[in-house]
Order: sequence, then structure tokens, then C-alpha cells
Amino acid sequence: MIAPKTPEKRMRSRSLGPASTVLARGEPWQWLTGSGMVISIMMIAGLLGLIVWQGARTFWPQPLLRYELTAGDTVMGEVTRQDAYRPEGTIAEAPLAQRLLVRTGNFELTQEHYRWIDETDVVADNPTRPQWGLVVERLTWGRFYGEVASFEIDGKLQTSDPAEAWSLFREHHSEVRRRWRERRHIERHDIGRLNRELEQARLDLRQAELDGADPKTLAEITDELREIDARTDVEFARLRAHSEDLKRFNAGYNLRLITAQGEEAVVPLAEIVRAYPANQLDVAGKTGVYLSRWAEFLLDDPREANSEGGVFPAIFGTMVMTIMMSLLVVPFGVLAALYLREYARSGPIISLVRISVNNLAGVPSIVFGVFGLGFFCYIIGARADELFFAANLPNPTFGTGGILWASLTLALLTLPVVIVATEEALAAVPNSMREGSYACGASKWQTIRRIVLPRALPGILTGAILAMARGAGEVAPLMLVGAVKLAPELPVDGLWPFFHAERSFMHLGFHIYDLGFQSQNSEAAKPMVFTTTLLLITIITTLNIAAVYLRTRLRRKFVATQF
Repeated sequence: MIAPKTPEKRMRSRSLGPASTVLARGEPWQWLTGSGMVISIMMIAGLLGLIVWQGARTFWPQPLLRYELTAGDTVMGEVTRQDAYRPEGTIAEAPLAQRLLVRTGNFELTQEHYRWIDETDVVADNPTRPQWGLVVERLTWGRFYGEVASFEIDGKLQTSDPAEAWSLFREHHSEVRRRWRERRHIERHDIGRLNRELEQARLDLRQAELDGADPKTLAEITDELREIDARTDVEFARLRAHSEDLKRFNAGYNLRLITAQGEEAVVPLAEIVRAYPANQLDVAGKTGVYLSRWAEFLLDDPREANSEGGVFPAIFGTMVMTIMMSLLVVPFGVLAALYLREYARSGPIISLVRISVNNLAGVPSIVFGVFGLGFFCYIIGARADELFFAANLPNPTFGTGGILWASLTLALLTLPVVIVATEEALAAVPNSMREGSYACGASKWQTIRRIVLPRALPGILTGAILAMARGAGEVAPLMLVGAVKLAPELPVDGLWPFFHAERSFMHLGFHIYDLGFQSQNSEAAKPMVFTTTLLLITIITTLNIAAVYLRTRLRRKFVATQF
């Protein structure tokens, strides 16, 4: 309820006049600040809207179109973009021409993934939609576009009817892919496990030699190595024979396609990740392809120079690194803030420390990367290799980039955020609560542990949330201390010691950089940039929501206990 104006206020308003009254009330500044807030919200919403729109529609299947050109060429593919441009030699008043960017695929035949088509070069009554035109997503060479010609098993023609060939493809493809996955598991996991076991036995022998073990011990280790070598040779032979049988069996299943230029191509079923007749799909069929692509994107490994396939290793690496970074930075940041706020006496040294912490927050992130590379990798890691992993030298174990050094580097990067946020949270706890605790006979540490820290915990979690959000999105330091383009092994697996802190890892932020600036097929990588960005934002948002939920519950709990 607004209180009525007193006579003095009414007299003052009449004496100031309308313009002076508006200025005195600060209404222009109110509108200015409100406009700034609205503009900021619109900018953020626009950016997120663009990322969501571009990222969410990347995997939606498009129709397969065939264009007959006036020059006699035939082009078949998916239209990815349409642009208006002004042809050379035309006057400024002339209407703009339209051109289409068509994804033509078939790189091994045409040496190009995309092709620009001017609409004026297209023959009338075009484009057409071939009924049995297939979009084939392969393990290598990117996508293939063609019309179904026939289906073969062990070199024998099964059918030349497109409908029957497509039916046979659907019947046999899942089994062929199952055998391909079994063969891949043998090569990546079973044979890899044997290699690691044999290598570890050899390293044990070398370490014993470096330690100056007695001849008897060396003889026992040598005998054990021979035993392992003989056993692994038998296992290697069995696994390789089984792998070759699977490969030979899969090689008999082939799908023949005819390209837009009339060339016939044989595509092995084992190389086909996914295929579908684009022009026969209804909404349910398109939704199935869309969800299948999303499942592959979230759960599979990348292929085709990271421009296709999945990003599961990058998701896993990002999550593990972010959790490690948070576990490293929060305890040290909280302890430093506790000392500065609760124990240290004000003076020039403490003021200098606070100034240094605040200035540290403004240091470019690449500087932290250089520091991490020089200090953690080349000094700490190299020394650890000399002391504990001498048998591996000259191949470094911890003397190069790894997920541990990346987590420590980002912990240093985000440490000022945690210290400042924790200090503010500690300062917000009323001194009367400390004095009441002291009056009841509690010591300083008991007061901090039972009174101060519980009530400052929501603010501490705020600092952890900010540190987590910044650290998860950093790229520049990771390029120097552990993130790589492709990491075949995850930092956490089922082999002892289960967590491998020395391994390099994939990161979603670095993956986005690699797609955007290092990909040889930039047009194919562009949609993946938006999709990966959407995924990174979703992961960071999920982590932040979980932390905010925990902070809210703690805040409610301690606010309730004050009354």
C-alpha cells in the first residue's frame, strides 16, 4: 500500500516541476537498467536458441534429391543450405540468384563431399526423388548416395529387384554388424589385454634388472615371462583366427548401388553403419533414424576424423576431468579462505595475498596451460617417472600430458573463484553466532566446524558451481596438458588399477575446437559443432542444477535451524 503524500512532499513536487520530478525519482536510470537486463536476456536466449535449433535438427533425415543440370551432369544428395548471391558481371539492381549446397557423398568416386548448384543450371521439372535412393552411412569415406541395384552373398547374385534387395539387407545387416562388433571387441579388448599383460611382465623384468636383483630372482622372473609369452602366443593365435573367420564371413555380404552418374559400386554390409531409403520414410521412420543417430552420438566412438559417429569418449573424459578438478580445487580453496578469514590477522602480507588471488583470476587460461605443462609434466611427472617408472623410460608415463595434470591445472585456474566465494560466505555468517559459541565454551575450531562452516556451505557450493562451470568449458590449457583428438583408451576401465591418471583423454570443448578448425570436411563438421556444443551446455547445466539443488536444500535446512 502506497502512503499518501504529505503537504511538504506535494509542495516539493510542484516546485520541482515534471522533468525535475522524473530525474529526482531516478526513472531514467530505472528504465536504463531494466533495458540492459532485457537486452542481456535476449542475447543469452538468442545464443541458446541458435545452438538448440541447429544442434537438435542436425540428425533429422532429409529427402534424397536428384538434379539434372543443363551441362549434362546429374547430382544426387541432400540439400544442406540455400544461399542468395549476386553473380559476377551483373548490375546492382539485378535480382539475386539462388544456389544450393548439396551433400553428394561418394568421396572415393568424386573426390568431393559437397557441391554448389546454381538454380539456373537445373533442368526444368527438377529435382526428382528416386524411390529407391539410399542414404548409406559408412565406417570410412563418409556417406554414400545411390539407388539399390542388387544384393549378393558370397559373390552370388541373390536378387536385382530393389524391394527384395532392401528386404535382404534388413534381414542380414544386424547379424553382420553383430559379428563386426564381436571382431572389434576381440581386437580392442581381448588382444589389447594380452598385449598389456605381456608388456607388464617385460617391464617387471627390466625393473628387477635396474634394481639390481639377485640372479635367482631374475631367473624366476625370466621363467615367468617365458611362461606368459608362450600362453599369450596361443591366445593370440586363437583370437586372430576367430577374428579372421568373422571378417571372412562378413566379406561375403555386399549391396550394389548405382550412383547418379550411372556408376555401379559395391558396399560391404560390414562397412554400413546405417542405411535407409530417404524418400520412403514417414514421420515414424524419420523419428527412428533421428533417435538412432542420437544414440550413436552419445554412446559410440568418433569416426571420419571426428566429423561422424559418437562422442562417448569425450563425454566420459569431460565428466571425469570435471569431477576430479572439483575434488581437487574445493578442499584447497576452502582451506585457504578459512585461514585468510578466520585465522590470519589483517596486515600488508594478507592484503598482498588477497590482491594476488584476485589478480590470478584475470590471468589468461593459456598461461595456466603453459605452467601445467612445465611444472606438472616436465618437472613433477618426469621426476615421478625416474623414481617409480624407470622401466618404461625413455617412454614417459607421467612426464607427458594426462588427465591428472589437466585436472590439477584447471584446479589452479579456478582456485581464485573458490577462495573469493568462500571468503564472502564466511564473512556473511554473523559474528554474534561466533561469540555465542565462544560464550558456551567452544574452541575456535569447534566454532568453525559446527557453526561457521555449516552456514557458509551454500556460499561455498556457489563457488564450487562457478569453478565447475568455468573449468568444464576451458579448452586452451587442455591442449597442452592432456586433451587429444582421439583417445582409444578411457581413463577409467576394468583393468587394474581401474583409474589411469596418466592417460590422455578426449574433451568436449577440445572436440568442438577440433571439429571447427581442424576438420578436413568443414561442411560436414559444422552441424556436429552445434550438436556437440549443445551437449556440452547440457552436461554443464546438469552438473550445475545438481549443485544448485544441493545448495538450496542446505540453505533451507540452516535457515530453518536459526528460528
